[in-house]
Amino acid sequence: MSRILTLNIGASKAVLAEYSLGGKGRLTLTGYGSGELPTVDVNDIGSLGATLPQVLRQIMREKDIRPAPLVVSLGGQMVFPRWAKCPPVDADKLEQQVRYEIEENVPFPIDEIVSDYQFLGTMADGDKAVMIVAAKVEAVRAVTDAVRAAGLKPAVVDVSPVAICNALKVAYPQLEGCSVVLDVGSKTTNLIILENERVYNRSIPIAGNTITKEIAQQFGCSFEEAEQVKLERGYVALGGVTEDEDEITDRISKIIRTVLTRLHAEISRSINFYRSQQGGSAPTRLFLTGGTARMPQLDQFFMDALQVDVQYLNPFGSVAFGPKIDQGKLEGDAFALTESVGLALRGGESAWISINLLPPELVNEARAMKRIPFLVAGGLAFLAALGVGWMLESGGVEKAKAKLERVESRNQSLRSFEGKLKAEQKTMQEARAKCDDFQQLMSSRSAALRRLQDVRRSLLDGMWITEWKSLPQSKDKPDSREAVRLTVRGWRDVMEKAEARWSAENGGKGATVAEIVMAKIKRSAEFVPETVKITSQKSVEGSLSEFSIQMDIAPAPSIVPESETGRKGKGTKK
Repeated sequence: MSRILTLNIGASKAVLAEYSLGGKGRLTLTGYGSGELPTVDVNDIGSLGATLPQVLRQIMREKDIRPAPLVVSLGGQMVFPRWAKCPPVDADKLEQQVRYEIEENVPFPIDEIVSDYQFLGTMADGDKAVMIVAAKVEAVRAVTDAVRAAGLKPAVVDVSPVAICNALKVAYPQLEGCSVVLDVGSKTTNLIILENERVYNRSIPIAGNTITKEIAQQFGCSFEEAEQVKLERGYVALGGVTEDEDEITDRISKIIRTVLTRLHAEISRSINFYRSQQGGSAPTRLFLTGGTARMPQLDQFFMDALQVDVQYLNPFGSVAFGPKIDQGKLEGDAFALTESVGLALRGGESAWISINLLPPELVNEARAMKRIPFLVAGGLAFLAALGVGWMLESGGVEKAKAKLERVESRNQSLRSFEGKLKAEQKTMQEARAKCDDFQQLMSSRSAALRRLQDVRRSLLDGMWITEWKSLPQSKDKPDSREAVRLTVRGWRDVMEKAEARWSAENGGKGATVAEIVMAKIKRSAEFVPETVKITSQKSVEGSLSEFSIQMDIAPAPSIVPESETGRKGKGTKK
């Protein structure tokens, strides 16, 4: 089984992930981590060289990620993507057409850029659909130089919008019609429209940092303080004079809505351009991803504003998880890993679009490295031929026979060594199995803490756990699952406000706080969803309310040995 690393560089964060590739390009996420970066200015991308290597080395050290072939992506604001149609002509003229499109649409001389393209299919009118991407070669070199300084070797330089397209195509293979993806980051929002062979992309400079700056300006505080307030108390107001009894929280939610209203206007303008200038259809669905997409009620805001179905993009539909992955933590980190999954697809044959903006010198270096084994083999064969000819001409036939006998003897020795090597490999596999068992044991030791953390995240403000009781397993069913019952108390007035707010957000549909908490617990991977149930609800001590919830503990995930997960299929070059 082979490994591949992915690196996506955002405006303020770098995310490095490790995947293993099994049979038929099957991906398994085995590790990931992120590190903060100083603000990356598209006009000063060279500043990455001072910080990115250190950040990457720290992630690799903390997450135990070893070097492997790397697929790195460039942000949407660094590239010039273009979707075009070419008439059905011969290959040479198609190449000329693509070059003309690049020269006409990229605002830099052709010798200052690196570009690539891919034909996506044939349109209904017979024209060829082509995706063209270009970037300034100095910007690409700044990224690849920084990566190499960290001890990693870039094999592919992809671009963020294309990686997200590939992740979407694999995660939702049955999609039909026009889909929109909003990758809401910290500095920019990537708008991507996909419809059959069409791809339209635009980078909009309104995102998480825009909201933070507006909060800082309105409250007269620092950017860092505004960011903290946004993360702790921010959500998107959905309309109305007053939505939150807390004056500060209500004010923040309305500031966020104002900024997002500007973003909505830009999105609507882009969709109108796509429909009028490129003959596209109206979108039928919208996917949300990116770090800022975690903001509460963002999906409802766009559902109301655009009048389309809105859902969060789940890139892990066909991705397995290694034993080191905390799936509870992954649920919150998934927004930052969509692009990573799209990059990892480049290691197999599953990527819909295969763009590579690797600088020319690295392309030549890779070609030279591929030629080295053939050159060495050819050189050895040539020397052997010279040696044999010399021996024959000099009457050294007997010497040649003696040489052949020595070679045969050496081969026999190597065969013996091969047997010892296979025995050592078997021993290593047995040791690895023991390590996996130990790793499983260590994971089970922290299971109780993970369960407690999941439950605490499910509780609302003003609530606390008073009892956590393990229930005995059924004597009639020795293989029955372990179960727990927890008792929660909270201030009655706080609970009543939470119930009223939930009812308002869900069209007047009522629910008790216990039912709201139960629904959240059901989403935890630590418990069996269908066994989560409320066992009691009551009032205590005048101003408090109490309820109990019982559920079965989910069985621990099994660890699949590396030898059983298949081998990587050989990729094809575009």
